[in-house]
This record gives sequence, structure tokens and C-alpha cells, in this order.
Amino acid sequence: MKSPLELYDVTIIGGGPAGMYTAFYSGMRDLKTKLIEAKEELGGRMLIYPEKMIWDVGGVTPILCRKLIDQLAEQARTFDPTIILGQQIIAQERQEDGTYLLTSATGEQHWTRTIILTIGYGILQMAKLEIEGADRYEVTNLHYTVQELEPFRGKRVLISGGGDSAVDWANELESIAASVTIVHRRDQFGGHEKNIARMKASSVDVRVLHTVSQLHSTNGEEIDKVTVSHVESGASEQLEVDAVIVNHGLKSDFGPLREWGLDMGEWCANVSGRLETNLPGVFAAGDFVDYTSKVRLIAGTFTDAVLALNSAKLYIDPEAPKVAYVSSHNDRFKEKNKALGVSDEH
Repeated sequence: MKSPLELYDVTIIGGGPAGMYTAFYSGMRDLKTKLIEAKEELGGRMLIYPEKMIWDVGGVTPILCRKLIDQLAEQARTFDPTIILGQQIIAQERQEDGTYLLTSATGEQHWTRTIILTIGYGILQMAKLEIEGADRYEVTNLHYTVQELEPFRGKRVLISGGGDSAVDWANELESIAASVTIVHRRDQFGGHEKNIARMKASSVDVRVLHTVSQLHSTNGEEIDKVTVSHVESGASEQLEVDAVIVNHGLKSDFGPLREWGLDMGEWCANVSGRLETNLPGVFAAGDFVDYTSKVRLIAGTFTDAVLALNSAKLYIDPEAPKVAYVSSHNDRFKEKNKALGVSDEH
């Protein structure tokens, strides 16, 4: 292929935890790396709950999600990969020499030997509250995510939803809000058992089999009352509120990716145990993949990243070592250790 484009060994599509760790590990394996993210910032799905405490990353004490994003982004930049933000890759074309030409929605192109897809569940959008006129309150006190807890201090907060995030927000806000009410249309919550038990044991007003049926505003700008209705009896009640938080899940859109010829189910790509897709030179990691022993935790995502990148390395150079040396013995870190004032002597 004759092209003015710069050829990269690995191009990672998606800047969530899987993509960021893949970029770091790709540097450990001395590969020329590019990471492309559709949004204007790294973080992926983690950006939805920046104030949430993350407890289950190995070796990391409880940490705010926002801080974990920052640390992953800093780690991703360790070996100076090229990072492109604000570009959604929509097309790929395999060249005669086996390389790939990628094209973004706005026409930019990228040339690469291998591709690693770390796109999670695609382009995610919050499921909106299906009440006519609800969108007018999105600029005031109707929220679809919680970026900071402090604005809710001393407020009467109503949360609609029953998944992990809804339960987590109820628990986080319980200690600072004047009151927290959570309504869920089912009789069971979908969050982690410990968090649900904590919520039910607290002062949170838990109302199952209820939905938000009406929003009321005295001044036409802010919600000051909400009507909640029982899904079976239809009985309703008005509650005074200062803020409404809606967590009805996410709508996913993979867009043109479904036309690439990938072996995909409704939500995930089917991959081998080495994180290979059915397309040559195309690998995947993170929430986007499904395989027999898949672990759907951030910790599992890091393992996916290593497996996918090792497969990409061997695809490029079949004679390469199957894995990178551990960081304490990896030549890539010697100069960086010196910069940190750390001796390699034992």
C-alpha cells in the first residue's frame, strides 16, 4: 500500500479501562501504538459514575472512579502512544499487504498492522425518562448521572431506577442529602447484594413496584414535586423534591461496526481464548468480548488487554516472546526507573 499515513503496529479503538491498559502494555512490548476514542476524553463507561468508589481493583485501596480514570490515563501515556480523541471509527479496509486502513465518521484515516477493539458496549446513551416535557428540566434539577455529590447536600432527592448505579447513588447520597427516596418498577433490585442490604438498612425510602408518572413545577423551570404510582394498583402519591436522578440503564449502538463482518452477538464479539476475533489481525478486549472464562470486572479487563495485545504481538512477529517480561525485569523500564531515582540493583 502506498500511503502518506504513518503505519502503526497496534491501533486500539476505545479509550475505557481496557483501551488504556492495552496502550500501556503495548508500550511494554515495544510496539508503535495509537489509541482512538470517540469521545473528547478517556474513561469510557467509567465516566458515567466518576463519584463512585471502586473497591475491587487488585492492589488498589478504595478509590474514586474519577481518580482511577486519571491514573489509568497517566499509565496509558507511559510509553508515549499517539492518542486521538473525538473520532469515531466507522470503517476498516484490509489492504493487499494485510494491513488495515481505518476511517472515522469525519473522514480521517489511520493505517495499522493490527486492531484491538476495546469499545465496550459501543456508543452509549442514557435511557431517558419517558415523560412528555421531561427534557426541559435537564438544565436544572433532572439528572441522568451524578458527577459530584456536593450539589445534592441538604436536598430532597428522588432516584428512579434499580441497577447498580441507582443503588450506589442512594447509598452515597444518604449521608449528605436531607432525604433520599428510590423508586423501582420491579420488586427486586439489580445491584450487588451488599449494597442493596446497606441501602435497605439505611434511612433511604425504598419504594419497589413504583414508577415516576408525573413531574410538577411551580415556576416551569425546576421540578418541585413528583407523582409516583404503583405499577399494579395504580395508586399514586405526590412527593416534594429538590432533585430527581434517573438511572434507567443505557442504550447501546455499535453503528457501522456491525457491518465489519465480526462474529457478534447482541452485545459482544465472540473471541477465542487468545482474544482473537474472526477477522485476521483484529483482536478485542473488555466489555466488548465474550468467551468461556470471561470476568466482567475491571480486573478482568486488564487481563483481557494483556491477552489481546500478546496475540497482536505474535501476529506481527510469530517469533516474539509470548508475553512481556515483568516490569522489574523489563528493559523498557530501566530509564524510567532512573528518572524516578530508583536503582535497578538488588
